[in-house]
Amino acid sequence: MIDTRRLRTLRAVADHGTVTAAAATLHLTPSAVSQQLVALEHEVGHRLFTRDGRGVRLTAVGTIMLRHADEVLAQLERAEAEVAAYASGEAGEVTVACFATAISAVLAPAVAALRLKAPALQVRVRDVEGDQGLAMLLDERADLAVVVEYRGWPDAADRRLSRVPLYAEPFDLVLPDDHPLAAQPSTTHDPVAHDPVAHDPVAHPSAARPSDEPVALGDLEGETWIGPHPGNPIRDVIAFACEQAGFTPEFAHCSDDFRAVVALVGAGAGIALVPRLALRDMTLSGVTVRPAPGPERRVFAAVRRGAAAHPLLRQVLDTLRAIAPA
Repeated sequence: MIDTRRLRTLRAVADHGTVTAAAATLHLTPSAVSQQLVALEHEVGHRLFTRDGRGVRLTAVGTIMLRHADEVLAQLERAEAEVAAYASGEAGEVTVACFATAISAVLAPAVAALRLKAPALQVRVRDVEGDQGLAMLLDERADLAVVVEYRGWPDAADRRLSRVPLYAEPFDLVLPDDHPLAAQPSTTHDPVAHDPVAHDPVAHPSAARPSDEPVALGDLEGETWIGPHPGNPIRDVIAFACEQAGFTPEFAHCSDDFRAVVALVGAGAGIALVPRLALRDMTLSGVTVRPAPGPERRVFAAVRRGAAAHPLLRQVLDTLRAIAPA
């Protein structure tokens, strides 16, 4: 009989590509991980990995086993969820990995709401970049992740995950005040009074309402850009939107802190596209904010497949969805 603990080891090695990295995630020694893999290969009767440079890669049989491992582990999650559903579902702890803007926009208000309606439910928050939450979830270091969708990963068809869309927000163009595109043509109407979504906190954050006229991304070719580091999903969203407009942005300055990005724009170092919620309550000194139609930051909550019915996770997911901006 195949030991399910070894299936978790198989998944960890497949995810991380090396025995050493998988061992760190599983809190085991590399020797223990290797022994578990050898034991699993004896149980299956076939090689599951082959060396690939400094790492390992799955054999054909390993790929088959990994697919079944995902199904078995998902079924175990369902079993745990069903057992927990017979309990009260009111007490327990849920660890949530989430990026900073979403903590402010949805997670912190959800925590406040849960303290009133489910005071015995403890939510533990882990602030991580938008591309790290799913890794924590799949490594079982978090029970739920609030993450950004971006090109390439996570795949919507990933059978290890259940996803709940929360919100999508536009990006705004942040320009130095003396930039030619910062000048606005005169208008005779009040955009707040005439905009049917002007009072939506996502569409118009009070401290960072963009100027009236949008800027086409195609007009930004050749500009000096300020943006997140490579690997940050926001950088991927920005790059893809610019590619759709016919050019590749050249990032001269990098920071994953949007306050730092806006400060650099105010210093005249370049221009930036920033998710609108990130500008909320930010001091916008020396910059002009204008709408930039096209790119969106799509945010969703994810749990491991089979766990969505767990009563504790269900409460957190339902509260996040109710609080998420329209």
